[in-house]
Amino acid sequence: MRHPTFALLENRGLIRIAGPEATHFLQNLVTCDIDKVDASGAGFGALLTPQGKILFDFLIFKTADGYLLDSPRDTLADLAKRLTFYRLRAKVEIEALSEDQGIVASWGGDLTSGIPGQTITDPRLAALGNRHAGPVHDICKALEAAGALPASREDYASHRIGFAVPESLSDYAYSDIFPHDADMDQLNGVSFTKGCYVGQEVVSRMQHRATARKRMISVRAADPLPAAGTEILADGKPVGTLGSSTDVGDSHLGIALVRLDKAKAARDKGADFVCADVPVDLVLPDWAGFGWPESADTD
Repeated sequence: MRHPTFALLENRGLIRIAGPEATHFLQNLVTCDIDKVDASGAGFGALLTPQGKILFDFLIFKTADGYLLDSPRDTLADLAKRLTFYRLRAKVEIEALSEDQGIVASWGGDLTSGIPGQTITDPRLAALGNRHAGPVHDICKALEAAGALPASREDYASHRIGFAVPESLSDYAYSDIFPHDADMDQLNGVSFTKGCYVGQEVVSRMQHRATARKRMISVRAADPLPAAGTEILADGKPVGTLGSSTDVGDSHLGIALVRLDKAKAARDKGADFVCADVPVDLVLPDWAGFGWPESADTD
């Protein structure tokens, strides 16, 4: 019998957003629809540059008095500073919480009752499991008391990579790529109906003109994969860049940002893909709503 598993994600932190204008503030700023977050209790979104690239991203917990943003701890202070810059005279409180308040992930079972803090099903992909925000020591104790087995942050990363769900700072750097490149449009991270937000015009144009050529997809190999940042080549020409990777038994899995048109052209020619000297297969995620291009444009 498989037991539920949990891991403390020390690399994630929390920002509290509260106040009478918190909903309006976020709705005009981030990529996801905050009205839908209010209805479901959870969301996934990003704050973009005016040019439409991902400046920060986060999962969102709805709370009684506002929201919690679950985001990389390394950039938490920068995110809080940027949100404060946009606040102007809005009646909004913005606070980066202390390190004893954080994120625990659980998967392999629905452990939600009796857990301190806030619990959501991962809004990107339900198969990833639950995320728990709040006092991490108490959350871990409650999950273990409920029968869940403790695991490491690396175990959770393997779980995530197995579903080919990309993560910022592990698979891509901030300010480098667009939401479509990171599959945010596929993972419930972008609204195309709610109206304006920072960078919205560029993102909408990519959606309506179907100009997204780069995508995060799965990489599979028979041998261990090299370090993140290694180019994936076909006939000696780059078609993508490897992000995070993991070993699961005899399987070696990774996530890569790939030019689908270039990869399709190489596939049509029967070319082999390699990452460093490791032969790899490029596979579209099961949840992806996009496919290989019907015709390749390698400009």
